[in-house]
Amino acid sequence: MSPEDGVALGDLRETTRALMVQMERDLGTRLDWVAVDHHNTGHPHTHIVVRGKDARGQDLVIAPDYLKSGLRQRAADLVTERLGPRRDLEIARARHAEVRQDRLTAIDRAMLHDVEDGILDVSGTASSEAERFERSLRLQRLSHLRQLGLAKPVGEGGWRMVSGWDRVLAEMGQRGDVIRTLAHRFGRKDGLERLTTFDAPRAEGRTLTGTVLAVLPDDELRDRRSVVFEDFDGRRWLIGLGETEPDAIPPEGAIVEAGARTARARSSDRVIAGIAEGAGGLYSEDIHAGADPSSTAAFRHAHVRRLEALRRAGLVERMPDGVWTIPEDYLGKAAQFEGRRQGGVSLSVRSWLSLEEQIRREGVTWLDDVADGTQGKRLIAARQARLAWLQQQGWLASDQVTLGAEARSRLCRREQDIAVARIAKASGRSEVTLQTGEAISGRYEQALSLGSGRFVVIGNAKAFALVPWRAEIERHRGRELVAKRTAQGLSWTIGMGRQKGLSR
Repeated sequence: MSPEDGVALGDLRETTRALMVQMERDLGTRLDWVAVDHHNTGHPHTHIVVRGKDARGQDLVIAPDYLKSGLRQRAADLVTERLGPRRDLEIARARHAEVRQDRLTAIDRAMLHDVEDGILDVSGTASSEAERFERSLRLQRLSHLRQLGLAKPVGEGGWRMVSGWDRVLAEMGQRGDVIRTLAHRFGRKDGLERLTTFDAPRAEGRTLTGTVLAVLPDDELRDRRSVVFEDFDGRRWLIGLGETEPDAIPPEGAIVEAGARTARARSSDRVIAGIAEGAGGLYSEDIHAGADPSSTAAFRHAHVRRLEALRRAGLVERMPDGVWTIPEDYLGKAAQFEGRRQGGVSLSVRSWLSLEEQIRREGVTWLDDVADGTQGKRLIAARQARLAWLQQQGWLASDQVTLGAEARSRLCRREQDIAVARIAKASGRSEVTLQTGEAISGRYEQALSLGSGRFVVIGNAKAFALVPWRAEIERHRGRELVAKRTAQGLSWTIGMGRQKGLSR
């Protein structure tokens, strides 16, 4: 729920509660719901999550028209009740304010429906005052779009719209929102106007290395995030990450490398394609079980969930009997879907610690592997400060610029010993160092960012262990699991009694 006058409403909670009471009356059932107010985008809004069951435990069925327009009208009525009706003059001023906005506006969306073959015709005669007002808005808006290089007049009353003009406006609006959000957070706009969007498809192998300034929401409902990033030459970039696990996003100050992501289908897609190839282009859980009798029901159901996601994107079809038709170009479509979902950008964390944290860190850091002669004033200064500190502490001789193998090993051990001692003192437990064949059962308690990388703390009532972190395990934070050291690395089992493992 994002009321246009959210700031004027102040506390959104009472409005949200009133809306949910009205929704219960409309649907004739009590609802189980939770909500959270967000003021992090410059547009106060509320996220509401409703359990899909009614008061009797049956599936909650809501008419599409109610979701599409009825609920919106109920919310509008509540805001009108609290703030009073909007006068025609206020509405006209609000519409006119869109004319010179550098974002995708309601005027643009209306024009988008009337564009044919890239041409918008505004030559028609208006028969009413309302139509004349709308035509005037369009002409003024088109004049502004012409200044932006997105439209130009052709013929009598025609305008040629640049290909992708609506996408460009949407990106401009996003960039403006980011600048306003950052200015609100940091209290200034210095340098933010030079923010450049990183276009991954056109990067052509180019990578950027620098520090994370901020992580901002694009679409919180789908966990889409953007990162504001400053490279070591001082340029600032806006990088869209697509759908991302929130806890796997690097913190502000972390050192990251950004580049174009190669779109690839998932391993589950290759399984689906392989089974469909032997079944005449069809897939179902029964067909899967016949092709691979050793597969578990949970494993097969995971593939069905993947197909459901692709069906919602219009890439595959499910027949009434539950059998899926798999097209010949399925893997290509699945790869494109992944590319869109992930934003086309690969973001690799080089260090979870900021440059400032690394300078005096008792441990091996990313700065220790930065080559001499590197570029960027900030990076050069941090590297020199790090070398001076290492020399002062006796880890390097005055004529050395590179840590030896023995010094690196001692620094790594020293850093882990400090982290372990802190946890042991706070919890009264002892550390367990896993040897090959040994395991620990416990809960994923927290993630630790060290100079040598990120680690997971797994603990139970008596002991804890530090094991290497990876993004796939992050979604299981707080859950019970088993970590076992094997000859190949580390194996995870989620849940004490389950057999599904994640190997490292």
